Amino acid sequence: MVSPSNRVARLATVKMEACSMEHAPENEESTRRAEFGSSSEADEDGICYLSGKPYFDIIIGKTHLDRPRGLYTPISMTQRLPRATIPAVLRHGGKTWNVSYCGDAARPRFDYKWKAFVADNNLKIGYGCVFELMESDSKKAVFKVMIVRGDIPPELQALIDSRGKSEAAPIVID
Repeated sequence: MVSPSNRVARLATVKMEACSMEHAPENEESTRRAEFGSSSEADEDGICYLSGKPYFDIIIGKTHLDRPRGLYTPISMTQRLPRATIPAVLRHGGKTWNVSYCGDAARPRFDYKWKAFVADNNLKIGYGCVFELMESDSKKAVFKVMIVRGDIPPELQALIDSRGKSEAAPIVID
């Protein structure tokens, strides 16, 4: 079974390999990352290469959409952020959303304003989000957010629909 974090990483890796490599660094031994200066350089669905800064990822579940208190952040990220409530900015697709990062809460999180980001980007269960910490100090945090939509390309849908319906046509995961 693939964990949610691995699933987002695999989706991003597949996306990166499928994209044109004109933005990739010349050193092939690197992890094929380049920082984009503007959203116009990212492809149409907002996926671009990680810049090597700290990040965390989530697979959107029902609790991410329904939780009234906001989005909890993993310990790996909270250790890099202040233990205080500070303004935070979520950037995606050339737009920004102002939220608060509640680092002094029992469970550090983005506040309820996270819901505006969810609504404006039409996030659904199964989508992946990668939050890359672009800058942070004791007064503010800025995250670049990449969304991996859970849509299945139409050319694969027929194959998927034909698998897993019976023992004669199993779903095989490598």
